[in-house]
Amino acid sequence: MAIGVWISLFAYFALMIAIGFYAMRKSTSTSEDYMLGGRQLSPQVAALSAGASDMSGWLLLGLPGAMFVSGLGSAWIGIGLLVGAFFNWTLVAPRLREQTLHYNDAITIPEFLGNRFPTQAIPLRTVSAIVIVIFFAVYTASGLVAGGKLFESAFSGVLNIGGMSDYASGVFITLGVVLVYTVVGGFLAVSMTDFVQGCIMMLALVIMPAVVLFGEGGGGFSQASQTLNEVDPTLLSWTEGLTIVGWLSAVTWGLGYFGQPHIIVRFMAIRSQKDVPIARNIGMSWMLISLIGAISLGIFGRAYAVRNGMDVQDPETIFIILANLLFHPLVTGFLYAALLAAIMSTISSQLLVSSSSLTEDFYRLFLRKEATEKEVVAVGRISVVVVGLVAAVIASDPTSQVLGLVSNAWAGFGAAFGPLIILSLMWSRTNGAGALAGMVVGAVTVMLWISLGWNASFMGGPGVYEIIPGFIAAFIAILVVSSVTVDAGEYQQISR
Repeated sequence: MAIGVWISLFAYFALMIAIGFYAMRKSTSTSEDYMLGGRQLSPQVAALSAGASDMSGWLLLGLPGAMFVSGLGSAWIGIGLLVGAFFNWTLVAPRLREQTLHYNDAITIPEFLGNRFPTQAIPLRTVSAIVIVIFFAVYTASGLVAGGKLFESAFSGVLNIGGMSDYASGVFITLGVVLVYTVVGGFLAVSMTDFVQGCIMMLALVIMPAVVLFGEGGGGFSQASQTLNEVDPTLLSWTEGLTIVGWLSAVTWGLGYFGQPHIIVRFMAIRSQKDVPIARNIGMSWMLISLIGAISLGIFGRAYAVRNGMDVQDPETIFIILANLLFHPLVTGFLYAALLAAIMSTISSQLLVSSSSLTEDFYRLFLRKEATEKEVVAVGRISVVVVGLVAAVIASDPTSQVLGLVSNAWAGFGAAFGPLIILSLMWSRTNGAGALAGMVVGAVTVMLWISLGWNASFMGGPGVYEIIPGFIAAFIAILVVSSVTVDAGEYQQISR
């Protein structure tokens, strides 16, 4: 492996760790500092932090891989996400920023739910913390799988750390760097690194498709279209071969946004409610550019591979293959850093949210109610390491598919928390019993749907994405249970 690649990667790792130590000096003295950055995120940092922590390795691996295999029909996932993100910023962000302060300055989603529905505070905080830790362990594992695939593909036979395989070494390196800056610097470090990582990701997704199309061997739009038509005309069709169920399963990814704790916690941390529209505009612009880049990379990467006789064994590695093939080693290293940025930004956010739930909604709630701020921060750091190690065990299987793991965890959060967050902020009749019922019904429906294989095949037809039944079931459960149970103490007038 050329020295230029290592130089770029080492520079990237050093920058992330330096940001972590900078953040440690600025904002880790209290639990609110460590877990929410003191609610002082600028709109620029909040926007790119939400976007980068959202997109993860699937943006540069999973989505291009799906486009490589299936063509433009898979782009409906990106469209659904874009619409979902817009409504999340518009409907949830300003209300959540206001309401988490109103309800006793809650610093975690479970704590907010407990404060919002005090008669069911303990069950809500306990169940939501369990859901967060379980699904984030799987979600974090998807990021480590992506990191393992990067190092396995790009550094084959080079690493061999402690006798481990290239894949296992990649998982170890990815987790190790993330743990350093997350443990040291907390939420502020995660958000600041997310901002830098978001910029790197977007730049890479502009450069890569442009070079694939117009560089040597690319041939431009016309040649790429001709090649794809010769391979399979449906690759360039948005609808051909796509069933209604398939289309719904793609676009309903957007529903998941309302229930992703690692994304909506950024809304809680933004410095003021009036900054939300600015952050939304920045975040949506970043997301649009990045999704167009990822979609273009996958579809035109397929044309490039065919035209140049490339044998791509794993479509999810097309970004890695082209980065190594088409660019100077220093640029290749930068592109690898962009992929690691996508992976690490999400892992760090998920580890911190899991840690905050274990610390605030378990340790402080049940074990040490009088714990000092210093003690809580220390427990939070230990929790980050523990969750990271559990995720590494889940990620030990190198055959795991990034998009598959992400889709399961995304659906779990979307169904368990999405309807509840929306209704708790916007429907004053939501009560504790309804909230608890909705969370449990949403999570259980998703897990049952996956275990029964109905996301792969349903009633002899194509599978239905598990977020659809989970989201609907949770929404109905909250409405019905809240309507038939009476808890006058929890009827709150929610600001619209």
